[in-house]
Amino acid sequence: MTRSLRGSEIRRLPDDAAPGVADTRLLPNDDFAAAWSAIVLPDDMKQRLLRTAVAEAHLRAAVPFDALPLHGVVLLTGKPGVGKTTVARGLANQVARAVTHAAQWLFVEVDPHSLASSSLGRSQRAVEQLFGTLLNEHAAAGPMIVLLDEVETLFTDRAALSMEANPVDVHRAVDAALVGLDRLARRHPQMLIVATTNFSDALDPALASRADWIVEVPLPDRAARRQILEHAAAAVAAAFPGACRLLEPALLDAAAEEAAGIDGRRLRKAVATACAYRPEAQGDPDRVTGQDLLAVLREEGGH
Repeated sequence: MTRSLRGSEIRRLPDDAAPGVADTRLLPNDDFAAAWSAIVLPDDMKQRLLRTAVAEAHLRAAVPFDALPLHGVVLLTGKPGVGKTTVARGLANQVARAVTHAAQWLFVEVDPHSLASSSLGRSQRAVEQLFGTLLNEHAAAGPMIVLLDEVETLFTDRAALSMEANPVDVHRAVDAALVGLDRLARRHPQMLIVATTNFSDALDPALASRADWIVEVPLPDRAARRQILEHAAAAVAAAFPGACRLLEPALLDAAAEEAAGIDGRRLRKAVATACAYRPEAQGDPDRVTGQDLLAVLREEGGH
């Protein structure tokens, strides 16, 4: 598959059906830009992430690997629902906007689960094909950002593996992934990898040592919770004007307080759940009330 770039330039996209490939697209991308705008992180975290990724892109292009062993890996950790994948996609888009090249940036999202196999040796071969062939070839064609979501599936801590279910194959697959990562880092300084994990304790320490920056994406604080709820409520109110009741400042303040400990994904879903909370509203979002939202948040938070 190809897409026209600037003038006569053409860049080929990887086959979406290739083992381990979950998504491919060219950057910048409007959907990813919207994701970056929607995600709420504390203080200066988004801008610091972007500055770090941009600095890495510049440094890796100009400074030899042996002098500055940057692997181009940013590792995002945190609980499920805090927005790690959204941050990763948005970050990829912002880097592509900030660091220009003659060729357009390519984005590849890897699904590590599809590389696993119960057949002895197949996982290792699939990993070698992904890192040594597919990613290597496309990185040689121009700048690229790779998202390794739920990376603990691919870089499992070898020391914690049991001796059941083809442990030798799993060890070899992790070994192959680490070797592939090292080769990509040396050969392609225009390549950035953003990895996410819900279970950092399950990661092989060898991957953590290769990460240039490890960032914990936290649960939203009170200010972030209020902003997330307001954003979700405003989107519903744009389609169902009656839902504007959810945008009252006092209500949002109370809801943000009630929602302590709830992740961003659940906060947004709570707005939808509130629209169906009371039987008499019959699932009509125009009839949702602030009390519906507060009740849902109490249940979500176990209060």
